[in-house]
Amino acid sequence: MNTYLILKALHILSSVLIVGTGFGTAYYLFFTNRLGRVSSIADVARLVVRADWWFTTPAVIFQPISGLWLAHMAGWEWTTPWIMASIVLFIITGICWLPVVWLQVRLARMAEQAAANNEALPERYWRYARRWEWLGYPAFIAMLGVYFLMVLKPTF
Repeated sequence: MNTYLILKALHILSSVLIVGTGFGTAYYLFFTNRLGRVSSIADVARLVVRADWWFTTPAVIFQPISGLWLAHMAGWEWTTPWIMASIVLFIITGICWLPVVWLQVRLARMAEQAAANNEALPERYWRYARRWEWLGYPAFIAMLGVYFLMVLKPTF
């Protein structure tokens, strides 16, 4: 088997996990929040945190390692403009994602507590949910940019 092609397939799969899990979990928590059912929000928020730990985190670790390894195997310098732009966009995503993970854990805890006590969600939940949402937009757009750079490999 060809090591490069196996690594490339795993790299693509990990990018799909990052974007797919991120978009999917954001979609469900975003719309579950709008329904306003505390027990549903608690369940979805807990599963969003779990999905990030199980799928997104390993992919986030693997993605830059595999990408730089693929570039090396293909003979591209890491300073190639499209590779550098991908790295910058990936870092932007990470800068947004790290606080999102922190916020998700807090959202899940607040929702779990409110559901257990049969109470409404506190105002702090909604403040955190807005921050979580707004951090997701630039992260998602940056990852779409990485996809296009990864596939098109433009010359600047």
